[in-house]
Amino acid sequence: MRERSVCPPVSRRALLAAAASPFLAAAPSRRPNVIAILADDQGWGDLSVHGNTNLSTPNIDSLARDGALFERFYVCSVCAPTRAEFLTGRYHPRGGVRGVTTGAERLNLDETTVAQLFQAAGYATAAFGKWHNGSQHPYHPNARGFGQFYGFTSGHWGQYFDPELDHNGRLVRGKGFIIDDLTDHSLEFIRQQRSRPFFCYLAYNTPHSPMQVPDRFWTKFAHLDPKMRDRDPRREELPMTRAALAMCENIDWNVGRVLARLEQLKLERDTIVFYFSDNGPNSWRWNGGMKGRKGSVDEGGLRVPFLIRWPGRIRPGSRIPQIAGAIDLLPTLAQLAGVPITSAKPLDGMSLQPLLLGGAKDWPDRMIFSLQRNRVSVRTQQYRLDAEGRLFDMAADPGQDRDVADQKPEVAAKLRRAVAEWTKEMMPHVGPDDRPFPVGHSATTLLPARDGVPEGGIKRSAAPPNCSFFTHWTSQDDRMTWDIEVARGDDYEAAIYYTCRAGDAGSTVELSFLGSPVRGKISEVHDPPLVGAAFDRVPRGESYVKDFRALPLGVIHLDKGRGKLVLRAVEIAGQQVADIRYVSLTRK
Repeated sequence: MRERSVCPPVSRRALLAAAASPFLAAAPSRRPNVIAILADDQGWGDLSVHGNTNLSTPNIDSLARDGALFERFYVCSVCAPTRAEFLTGRYHPRGGVRGVTTGAERLNLDETTVAQLFQAAGYATAAFGKWHNGSQHPYHPNARGFGQFYGFTSGHWGQYFDPELDHNGRLVRGKGFIIDDLTDHSLEFIRQQRSRPFFCYLAYNTPHSPMQVPDRFWTKFAHLDPKMRDRDPRREELPMTRAALAMCENIDWNVGRVLARLEQLKLERDTIVFYFSDNGPNSWRWNGGMKGRKGSVDEGGLRVPFLIRWPGRIRPGSRIPQIAGAIDLLPTLAQLAGVPITSAKPLDGMSLQPLLLGGAKDWPDRMIFSLQRNRVSVRTQQYRLDAEGRLFDMAADPGQDRDVADQKPEVAAKLRRAVAEWTKEMMPHVGPDDRPFPVGHSATTLLPARDGVPEGGIKRSAAPPNCSFFTHWTSQDDRMTWDIEVARGDDYEAAIYYTCRAGDAGSTVELSFLGSPVRGKISEVHDPPLVGAAFDRVPRGESYVKDFRALPLGVIHLDKGRGKLVLRAVEIAGQQVADIRYVSLTRK
């Protein structure tokens, strides 16, 4: 199917008017730095700048004071799709992003990312935090335009204090609370790159669960009776609200550290800083009375904060009422920085520069579409058509309480036709996912349990796969499989990351691919405790974690091509074989 852009281009007249703006009079002496700060599961209502008196977020709020606040900014209803739309300027189905785990979160390799554009223009690029658009090379952030990466590639993480992390493809141990640690690394990157343009993607993973936060932020909220509550207070879980608010204040403190570093290095006028979130709130809490939360394609699941500053260029205190979204970020940043857009694929987003710098007289009344699990809604400046085909006048009824389709039949019919056309175009991109996991594109490939399939009696350590491990391996009929495609036929050093209880050591396991096996014996007990419960402020649904030990199995020859990588037991010494977190394959 031939792709097309669903948004009209900004008019030449608008661009000329923008060029006449007094805030454009003094051209920057160099291309601006860019700092993109993305929160995870933070709702529109989780900032004091939006009127929430339950918490205080002065540093994030300062971006609106010193720059612009978009009053209606829209993303996707869950994490990975929003990240893909930010990276590409295109609706997430086009890039193959179908979900949030077991490979569905991967961004197709033929998509061009904003980091690749900035890197090609000479920028130093780095990502710190939650990636969530693919793990193995060439899906890894280091292969998608980011020269540095420190964080994790999964959709959520099981421990926020001294966690295991990925540093440019190597497993390392983080230091302290994860958000503070990610910020530390971003501050060092900014310092190191202060003499050249840089693009820094600071992708925080809070207030996503598990709900962990340092004591000094928790103390304020531990017994809070919030004055501002969800539109239906009966469904609000106060412990969850308290934890989320504490985590948001921790984010704010870290944003303040970033802004202070720019001031210290005298880079504030040379740097575009913007802040947004990847979906609506992850619990029922105050969100401006909007309908829906994370996972919903109603207003509350899709409308998030978006604040941006560029001192001397964006007018301080600007409030922008026009609708915009994550699909607009790539074209906006590229135009603001003068970075060419070299992708041959059409964008769905449009540059917001005329809104930010003045002169947007011919701004179109556009449509922004949202998809989640075959449910589609569309937003215009005034209306939202929901997934059931009901029409809401968002100016008169921001809570989506009154269906006005009968009163506005022409509007309802127009939007229903638009949804049908958009759905027909997008749905072929989000059918069954047959993409294998790539092996051999980097020196070492890690295949986590998340990307494997348990067979027989093997289970995951928790229902959400992202940070899980395989357990209950008790039979020779049990196995774990990974659908892989080997890019380079070669000999590989194979290893498994395991834990094994006392009394169970001595089992022999076999890893095989297309008839080529390697065997090894789990001869040493390694039984560390599960970690996480002591730090949780709210009971979790995600897996607890533990420290897994690498066990070399030996050399396996992997032929180029696609097939099942199979891990099974050929001899079981005790009640169960082992718990498994990763299979590792390193080219010889």
